[in-house]
Amino acid sequence: MPSTADLILFNGKVTTLDRSNPQAEAVAIKDGKVLFAGATREAMTLSSEATTRLDLGGRRVIPGLIDSHMHIIRGGLNYNMELRWDGVRSLSHAMEMLKRQVDNTPAPQWVRVVGGFSEHQFAEKRLPTLEEINAVAPDTPVFILHLYDRALLNGAALRAVGYTRDTPNPPGGEIARDGAGNPTGLLLAQPNATILYATLAKGPKLPVEYQKNSTRHFMREVNRLGVTGVIDAGGGFQNYPDDYAIIEELHRAGELSVRIAYNLFTQKPKEELSDFAGWAKQVTPGQGDDLYRTNGAGEMLVYSAADFEDFRVERPDMPASMEGDLEPVIRLLAENRWPWRMHATYDQTISRALDVFEKVNRDVPLEGLNWFFDHAETITDRNIERIARLGGGIAVQHRMAFQGEYFAERYGHRAAERTPPVRRMLDMGVKVGAGTDATRVASYNPWISLAWLVTGMTVGGLALYPAANRLDREAALRLWTEANTWFSNEEGKKGQIAVGQLADIAVLSDDYFAVPEEAIADITAVLTLLDGKPVHGAGDFRDLAPELPPAMPDWSPVRTFGGYQQRAQAAGQASKYAFARLCGCAQECNVHGHAHAGAWRAEVPTSDTQAFWGALGCACWAV
Repeated sequence: MPSTADLILFNGKVTTLDRSNPQAEAVAIKDGKVLFAGATREAMTLSSEATTRLDLGGRRVIPGLIDSHMHIIRGGLNYNMELRWDGVRSLSHAMEMLKRQVDNTPAPQWVRVVGGFSEHQFAEKRLPTLEEINAVAPDTPVFILHLYDRALLNGAALRAVGYTRDTPNPPGGEIARDGAGNPTGLLLAQPNATILYATLAKGPKLPVEYQKNSTRHFMREVNRLGVTGVIDAGGGFQNYPDDYAIIEELHRAGELSVRIAYNLFTQKPKEELSDFAGWAKQVTPGQGDDLYRTNGAGEMLVYSAADFEDFRVERPDMPASMEGDLEPVIRLLAENRWPWRMHATYDQTISRALDVFEKVNRDVPLEGLNWFFDHAETITDRNIERIARLGGGIAVQHRMAFQGEYFAERYGHRAAERTPPVRRMLDMGVKVGAGTDATRVASYNPWISLAWLVTGMTVGGLALYPAANRLDREAALRLWTEANTWFSNEEGKKGQIAVGQLADIAVLSDDYFAVPEEAIADITAVLTLLDGKPVHGAGDFRDLAPELPPAMPDWSPVRTFGGYQQRAQAAGQASKYAFARLCGCAQECNVHGHAHAGAWRAEVPTSDTQAFWGALGCACWAV
């Protein structure tokens, strides 16, 4: 007798990414797994009175997105404290947000804008000046991190961290000074980012209960974008096991809404081997369950091999000690069958690391370890071939979408055409997955990455890649779903809408395969399922997901602004009359009918139409 489904999604355009069954109309789910994908008529034969049926209204359905490189554990601990400029289209609007948050933030708290944006995304094509920041925040500390190249601190923040004319520059960083030797508030990575995140770490932290709330809100935010899985890449000042206590408590409480496989990132220069030797005795790769599990080592393996990607400065040469530091760590990991990931921006670093990997492989075969490089922006064909021969992979992130202009300015547009050479990697048979490297460099929004892979454009509008280094939409989507399961040793378990796989599914606001290329980055999810259960809902599905408690503390920027600034959210900050003029309307929107809303929706694609019009007191979203 056939099983009875718990949930049936029908009347959809289902992209399964299962090559034996690529398209479907309906999906039946039982006990958290896909029971059936195919025609609606057949799916309904699996229903009973207890089955929930959801009409998708013809929307596009895809497997839940998996980010192969995000710092979600660290990001979650801090999310509620951060004002996100991700997606903001103008500096003037960003500064309005900053001023509003300054007015809402009590002493001694800071206002923090911590990555996820580029000056090139602003219409003004620049960052705020220190004078502008000090004008809106004379007394409240403000810390603004731009990529991993600089941070801007106002006078109050300089006082809070204690930087004076007597504070020396740390190794690899610069405290910019005026003619009298006093710090100006500009911190520069020259060339490494230690000064940036060490300064950020001086700020107040959230209490434990607030950190739990913050992590839940960050997970719900990525759920809103269709993300159901993340491989956490560790991070600076993210110590194991102390800084994992919050995520583990949420796991025990059944409150994770994202699957997390985590890598362990060494924190102690010159003590890396000791770190990994100790961890190898505490945990093993794969330890945990489908929601929370150990994945391996990295992305920091040894500090002498970390080539930061600040394209505003010259490529750093790794020290002569790199190979000697790296070899015992790789040998230990290989002997203990620990997969690893390694941060490497430049081909020169990759070459030297591969020399070590090949040497270890002669004694301890690496086959089956699923090790990989992260980033690899300037990798050559020769090193792609070496990785393929050793059975490794490459996880690419859309960092170039945020700083491609800097790379092209330093190395030329021709060199920028294959940064990284994603299409070539795939053609040469290397395992390739995609991710964001959020939250301190690029945005956590996966749709910016998908748009970058398809269009080859930066968020500032620069065309980086020729057609030969761009992907079609299905190939790009596979890098965000099925392909990423290799990087967490979960192939066949998730990443497709296929019978027997975990029912992690995203129902999209707009049809990824039909919208214009320039609209891909604006897509969100209207319904996200994890284990077949709603973890996010919007519009017709907004009542399906469990309600979160309000963001804590009550001054959190999340309460006012949310996270990624969709076009509708950004627009909603302006006046009703401005929108009326844009739509050719002389009166406030709340006196108009359906045709008016439909015209706006056609002109400016948005996933949050209801929220947009609701903010204006308009019922036009109903169509």
